[in-house]
Amino acid sequence: MSQSILIRGGTVVNADCETRADVLCIDGVIAAVGEGAAALAPAGCEVLDASGQYVVPGGIDPHTHMQLPFMGTVTMDDFYTGTAAALAGGTTSIIDFVIPNPQQPLMEAYRTWREWAEKSASDYSFHVAITWWDESVRHDMGTLVREEGVNSFKHFMAYKNAIMCDDETLVNSFRRALELGAMPTVHAENGELVYLLQQEVQKMGITGPEGHPLSRPPMVEGEAANRAIAIADVLGVPIYVVHVSCIESAEAIARARARGQRVYGEVLAGHLIVDDSVYRDPDFTKAAAHVMSPPFRPKEHQEALWRGLQSGQLHTTATDHCTFCAEQKRAGAENFAKIPNGTGGVEERMAVLWTAGVNTGRLTPSEWVAITSANAAKLFNIYPKKGCIAVGADADLVLWDPAGTKTLSVKTQHSKGDYNIFEGMALTGVPSHTISQGRLVYANGDLRAVRGAGRYIKRPAFGSGFAAAEKRARELAPTAVVRT
Repeated sequence: MSQSILIRGGTVVNADCETRADVLCIDGVIAAVGEGAAALAPAGCEVLDASGQYVVPGGIDPHTHMQLPFMGTVTMDDFYTGTAAALAGGTTSIIDFVIPNPQQPLMEAYRTWREWAEKSASDYSFHVAITWWDESVRHDMGTLVREEGVNSFKHFMAYKNAIMCDDETLVNSFRRALELGAMPTVHAENGELVYLLQQEVQKMGITGPEGHPLSRPPMVEGEAANRAIAIADVLGVPIYVVHVSCIESAEAIARARARGQRVYGEVLAGHLIVDDSVYRDPDFTKAAAHVMSPPFRPKEHQEALWRGLQSGQLHTTATDHCTFCAEQKRAGAENFAKIPNGTGGVEERMAVLWTAGVNTGRLTPSEWVAITSANAAKLFNIYPKKGCIAVGADADLVLWDPAGTKTLSVKTQHSKGDYNIFEGMALTGVPSHTISQGRLVYANGDLRAVRGAGRYIKRPAFGSGFAAAEKRARELAPTAVVRT
């Protein structure tokens, strides 16, 4: 049976413009946008009144960890509860991570994550982490790109003796990604320095959560970002730096872009709002709840990140949603290095960024759409299927009430995590309705998420940046000197 929804009276906001328009969705696709949309609505079409509201593309969170096995435990949110929470906050697609164990075949890990994700309530896709290297990894990268629609590979430059990539692995993987038209992404922290500093801080008698940021200072992140960017520059491949948290890393990206390099930066909502004072809370549970990597930074770094988003030097926003409960965090009660890293935020991201960004004049509504959906869709090559409101695009839409209010609390969140890093934050500007695949999944507080309704989204290789990079490489290719 055909399903249709007509959204009337709202202001449609895309990354490039705002316009008063009705939107008609039929069978999961946007069928019409504009004044004539109502005339095309079929009999029995559901009508939503968007008067006084914005109609925006569903959010895309390009960095989540649902059901993640990490540091001897598994996150509280699985792919159903995590994506259901996302829908309540206006995010209709996530890009999660397949993280193979060292020496584990990539395809084996990928199949495991795909099975876990079948319960997703929203659309989903995957980055695949490169945690080791041999010829089988090279082969599996090709299979993932060509057959499974994976067009990005993650590299952890931290977590020594676990999943950390050395420079040789980075070089091999970046070269292979370039051949395949896939985007290398990096978690930029110098793992050797982190490992050393963790031991040094503990020798000072600092074993609580306050030791976490001391072991991962901004320069540790800045060094790794510079190194990854330099490797990508030499090889001629675009690069995406995840969860940029500090001035040093943001400046590394800005410098590279100023000289024409294709470098892209992601910022977490938490890093824009929360500062490092949380680690000195006398309550261990509260302090440990904020342990994530990179850690929250002093306030001056937050302003630099906002400026990066405003200037276009930083491009996407995410959450690194990775929920561990207080009992799990207690594993590090005697040693901060053993506290499972991760916080939540997939439900809160869009509203937090509206309140702290649009309401303060840091961002326009169109810029907010760019950093919450459109830019991620473009960088990971699913635009305009995702990330915009246009005929033929997926009917992933949010009715955004700029006057709506809410106070964030763990008591009212949909995530299974037991702590909210934005606890008590008063919001003005919230989603009133979320539409996923043309179905109403959230309406004025009523979450209607369906287990298993989410689709796996394949992402084609060779986004636009790769074609330009290839042309530039040919243009600048060196030639041998002909001598007699």
